[in-house]
Parts: sequence; C-alpha cells; structure tokens
Amino acid sequence: MITKFRSAVCFIFLVCCYLISSGEAFSQGEGAPAPQKALTLAEAVMCEKIENFVPFNPAIVFPTALERISCYTSFDPVPQNTFVYHNWLFKDKLSTRIKLTLQPPRWSTFSSIHLREADKGPWRVEITDKNGHIFQVLRFSITD
Repeated sequence: MITKFRSAVCFIFLVCCYLISSGEAFSQGEGAPAPQKALTLAEAVMCEKIENFVPFNPAIVFPTALERISCYTSFDPVPQNTFVYHNWLFKDKLSTRIKLTLQPPRWSTFSSIHLREADKGPWRVEITDKNGHIFQVLRFSITD
C-alpha cells in the first residue's frame, strides 16, 4: 500500500514538472488571467481653468492677469490605484511637485498654480509616475 502511494505521488510530481517545463500549465488559454494593461496617459493639456472636470481654453501662452492656470491629465486605462506627479518647472528649476491619486478604470485629474509677476518666462510641467517615468512634458510661457 505504501509503495503504491509513493508511486502515485512520484508520478504526480513528474507530470507537474513536465507541464511546468513545457509551459502548458501556464499557457494563456481559456481561464488564464489576461495580462494587465499599463497605466496610459490619454490626454494632457495646459489651460486657463477646469470647469466640470473639463479643461477650459487650452493654450501655450498665458498672461499673468489670469492669476491661475491648470494642468489637466486624463489616464485610460488605470489598472490599479496609484498616483502620478505634476512637476512644475520654471526656467528649468522645480517650482512645485504635486502628487495626484488615480483610481481604476480611468481617471482625470489636474493641478493648478497661482501666477505672479515674477513668474514671467518659460515653464514646463513634467507628468511622471511614482518611479519617475515621464509620460509627457507640457511646455508653455507666462507673459504680460
């Protein structure tokens, strides 16, 4: 009885080893989980403001008279809860870094800054993930 039990266990072990080494046990056939899609930036735009979660008056040049501008981003798909950063740089120096939360299945978010006279010149917003991967860079200017 013990010999038959050992033989059966040995046989099952060998079959499992064969299936694993041939890849059949982990094939992408029916019932296997689909590969997870990567976080994807669908839209990014600089604008005067956000109204009802929609960017209003997108542009690349903004007057200081606006007093405030926004960076709008939309991600689709968002495979899992995560976060991204809007890194606002003025004349190639980091001015502010804003952490924004994303939730599945898709998510839109934005960040804003107040404009001052001293802010005239070239700007950019780098949209990055938590690991520093840059999705996109938006360049714009602040003028009179």
